[in-house]
Amino acid sequence: MNPQLILIGAPGSGKGTQAKNLIDNMGYKHVSTGDLLRSEIAKESELGLKVKSILADGNLVDNDTVLELLNANCELDGFSYIFDGYPRNLEQAEALDSHVLKGANSIAVYFDIDLEILIERIVNRRTAPKSGEIYNLVTRPPKVEGKCDVSGEDLVHRKDDNEDTVRNRMNIFKDNVDPVLAYYESLGRLKRVDAKASAPEVYELIEKIIDIK
Repeated sequence: MNPQLILIGAPGSGKGTQAKNLIDNMGYKHVSTGDLLRSEIAKESELGLKVKSILADGNLVDNDTVLELLNANCELDGFSYIFDGYPRNLEQAEALDSHVLKGANSIAVYFDIDLEILIERIVNRRTAPKSGEIYNLVTRPPKVEGKCDVSGEDLVHRKDDNEDTVRNRMNIFKDNVDPVLAYYESLGRLKRVDAKASAPEVYELIEKIIDIK
């Protein structure tokens, strides 16, 4: 069975693209804590009602509840999972190991890229809501300025894709990620991929990492 994968990377580093590739090609299941929370609430399970109550009171879902959520939805004996967006800090990394993975074969893959490159990438990002196409004014501009190549619709620049907001998000990410990387590195479970490479090249690197294990 393939190892459990923990994908770590800043916004815009390509984690989502590679997670989809791994799901499509290698049979991984995707674990997003946000999706699991919404699913449990929709099912109105006991855990879902607990989460709904926490959110209704205006509180963030605590770490113990997230761990309960992961344990309720992950069958590590039968499936290989991609943990995406969790852990976000050292406390969560340690908790994931001790309460969910419990010694299961796992690798943390870090999408290594200069954050200044990511800031430029995100600030220049434009999206087409209907077609789902994503453009970049620097690396993948549309053929007609401001229009989607596929649908012809107007491209949208998200409000939170401005430089100040993006730079703040990157700083928060950097402050939290360094201890997480040091933790996995100390355990010999950290692998780095060059996220500046093309999507196919990054996928090939991840495939090799999985095959090595």
